[in-house]
Amino acid sequence: MSPLLSTSSSNSRKKYDVFLSFRGDDTRKNFTDHLYGALNRSGIVTFRDDPKLEASEEIAPELFKAIQKSWCRVIVFSENYAFSGWCLEELAEIVKQKNDKAHKVFPIFYDGDPSDLRKQKGKVEEAFAKHEERYKEDKDKIQKWRNALTEVANISGWHLNNRHESEFIRDIVKKILAKLC
Repeated sequence: MSPLLSTSSSNSRKKYDVFLSFRGDDTRKNFTDHLYGALNRSGIVTFRDDPKLEASEEIAPELFKAIQKSWCRVIVFSENYAFSGWCLEELAEIVKQKNDKAHKVFPIFYDGDPSDLRKQKGKVEEAFAKHEERYKEDKDKIQKWRNALTEVANISGWHLNNRHESEFIRDIVKKILAKLC
């Protein structure tokens, strides 16, 4: 079962049902890998990046295409997500697509407090201090990242809390399937 829904604005078909955005160092070999496997076993065509792509400084054009060609985007917010300029650049593109083309976005609050993301406190504040130092010549980029993070963190999403991951993943897959169908 591969829904591959049509967009409302055109007759072009989507290549992926789900685009997964995540911090590789935090969740690639555990939570995100299990989520990816569960989505695929349920017939949900899912894109996740290749770890080799993260080796470059710039976000790969293939990722932008995959974001655009997905029915929805699922962002796994882990404790160190905001430390990755790569993740924040991806997130900014996700928000751009959401606002320009009404693409669906579903946040997963895997680690940490969602209010820290919204208010950009704690680890998020620390991450942005590092970004501001690194990109002091590009304040617009930092502001774009801040805005994207706040916007997505304000979307009602799924929060792990203290649940078992397998149960949490099962619920996420069920909800995505229901929305696809």
